[in-house]
Amino acid sequence: MKFEFNDTKLGSHLGFTNDIKKYQNQFSVSSGNIYMLWNRNQQPLNLYIDGMAIELLPDQLVTTTYLQHVSYEKTELPLTAFHFNREFYCINDHDHEVSCNGILFFGTQDLPIISIPQEQKRKFDTLYEVFQDEFSTPDGIQGDMLQMLLKRLIIICTRLAKEQLIVKKLDNDQVEIIRKFNVLVDTHYKTKRKVSDYAELLFKSPKTLSNLFSIYNQKSPQQIILTRLALEAKRLINFTDKQNQEIAYDLGFNDPAHFSRFFKKMTGVSPSQYRETAPIS
Repeated sequence: MKFEFNDTKLGSHLGFTNDIKKYQNQFSVSSGNIYMLWNRNQQPLNLYIDGMAIELLPDQLVTTTYLQHVSYEKTELPLTAFHFNREFYCINDHDHEVSCNGILFFGTQDLPIISIPQEQKRKFDTLYEVFQDEFSTPDGIQGDMLQMLLKRLIIICTRLAKEQLIVKKLDNDQVEIIRKFNVLVDTHYKTKRKVSDYAELLFKSPKTLSNLFSIYNQKSPQQIILTRLALEAKRLINFTDKQNQEIAYDLGFNDPAHFSRFFKKMTGVSPSQYRETAPIS
């Protein structure tokens, strides 16, 4: 099963399939998409995200963006996927509606895998069926209806992510600070390396951020910034033809030797050594 909606005037695209490995190359828009991947099987399945093996259990979803590299080479079961581009639904422009950035997409420090509780399974299955019905009903408002359904799916998943992935003792304002910090790091990590840079953007003190993340995450804000930089370095080594010197300059290092020292400190090996043993692409 494969459905897609396209608006050629806007360049917008929404895709939906019950087997992304089978149909991934048959969609008219294959780049610049955000993905919501859902294991609707009764058994776990495997995939690779940024070269890392991921086991997705039954009734679990994982979200990825166009910044990540996903491989279905080891995926042996059908994997349901919703994917859309910025023109169809911009999660930045609609952040006030869904509040998902920094939790489901962009800036999340750990891969956002959420589990569908048994009591909510019927809600998700119903939404799945309504998506099928709406894709089969082409009319003048089909795009609006599909966007509404997608927004509902994102909101439900964001609520579950907050419940399952964020420490319960944090209040809504604290969660918002963490969310915005994560998004800012994802946006500025190449040029802003100090916690004070982000504290200023958030109108908070560096100490406030450090105290907040000591509750939320084992990583400090500084570690999160450096980890994001190292992640991008590994992506560029794994999935591009760029040499170490090019990668160093792309990531804002004036000296390739400085980049090499940074990379070894973060990963335990030099960029050249990592390249020799890089995960699958």
